[in-house]
Amino acid sequence: MNRPTLAEQRKQWFKEFMKPFLVVVVIYITMYMIRNNFKAAQPLLKSQLGLTTTDLGYIGFVFSIVYGFGKFIVGYIVDGKNTKKILSILLLLSSITVLCMGILFTMNNVPMGWIVVLWSLNGLFQCVGGPSCASVITQWTTRSNRGRYIGLWNASHNIGGGFAGIFAVWCATTFFRGQVAGMFIIPAIVAAVVAIGTFFIGKNRPEDLGWNSSEEIFGEPVEAANVDAENLTKWEIFKKYLLTNPYIWVLCVANVFVYIVRIGIDNWAPLYVTEHLNFSQEAAAQTIFYFEMGALIGCLAWGYISDLLKGRPALVATVSTILLPIGIIGYQLGTTEFVINASLFMLGMMVFGPQLLINLSMLGFVPKKATVVSGGLLGAFAYLFGDSMAKILLARISDPSKDGVNFFGHILHGWNDTFIIFYISIVIIAVLLGIVAMAEERRRKQVKA
Repeated sequence: MNRPTLAEQRKQWFKEFMKPFLVVVVIYITMYMIRNNFKAAQPLLKSQLGLTTTDLGYIGFVFSIVYGFGKFIVGYIVDGKNTKKILSILLLLSSITVLCMGILFTMNNVPMGWIVVLWSLNGLFQCVGGPSCASVITQWTTRSNRGRYIGLWNASHNIGGGFAGIFAVWCATTFFRGQVAGMFIIPAIVAAVVAIGTFFIGKNRPEDLGWNSSEEIFGEPVEAANVDAENLTKWEIFKKYLLTNPYIWVLCVANVFVYIVRIGIDNWAPLYVTEHLNFSQEAAAQTIFYFEMGALIGCLAWGYISDLLKGRPALVATVSTILLPIGIIGYQLGTTEFVINASLFMLGMMVFGPQLLINLSMLGFVPKKATVVSGGLLGAFAYLFGDSMAKILLARISDPSKDGVNFFGHILHGWNDTFIIFYISIVIIAVLLGIVAMAEERRRKQVKA
């Protein structure tokens, strides 16, 4: 069979790209549907199963450790393979794990150890979901149009995350008479169906159709890093483009503090509004929805703005970070559902500037063959340090049964003191991203020269 001409490939590109693109969008939505359900279930896990805030923080911490190490280790293993098919397999394994967890919650006495083990396995199976999705999109796109598609895809987990709580509560109310087990069993069954259906749709990259690379299709120069990577081993690529690049490490550290803010708000919002503001269970579940819907708008906007500015993700991320305190103040001082939800909407929109664009910025520093492992390294830092700190540290500060945290001689205790951590993190994020933004400008000038 003769290879289509470049003109024919360009004409058919959007149709063929939409197949794997929609697959990664649907898979990522579903992954968050069987991850964020745990956040929405926290009040019921306390009231029905007797878990404490510290227990919930510990479960989340172990998840983060497994998820973080898995991102790097599993990412290194799957890089260069058919990540589209791997995504479906991982989603199926994740759904089986969450189903087992739901069945466990139907027992009268639920062993804490089993909850930790099963939720950690879920983290292992989902750990490379994001980098693998980004890898598929990177294979099909070029530097000039990648931002909008990465942003559009990244919004998918806001859809999944936003509706996860509402869907989980509906499942429990409709099928399980309000029992927390329903928040896990029904979403897991839906996820298994999605995993099986998506396995057979779309190709991992244009070359799998017998086509040219995406750069050749659109007449863009193949970046030197991608040409160089063809003759290097996986370890040589990792050593040359990640280990010895200082800006990769700056982005990793910045991402730690982004996750402290993002997870610190997103993970604890339902519990914060029920314990600190006495909101109802339904109102608590809606906080996740408003945060994720704001994040959805942010993902769509920030990726497109980065493309409009000819690929300046770090600069755009710095601007969105500087705007974060506006939402933080509203969230801290608000007492009504309207003010809290409006603040969460804005926080979601602003925090997903750096959340999205740090990943996009990193893609500009590495070849396509290192997309998954670079995303894994970024994610490992985020979850091992940022996510885990947001869960354990903030749980320790907010838990009324604990003594708080000694922070340079000052005791942080109570929900209000968690905001001190947010403000410190925002300053650090803005400084680090500003450094990378200047490096991106120097790099652009070198490419033009």
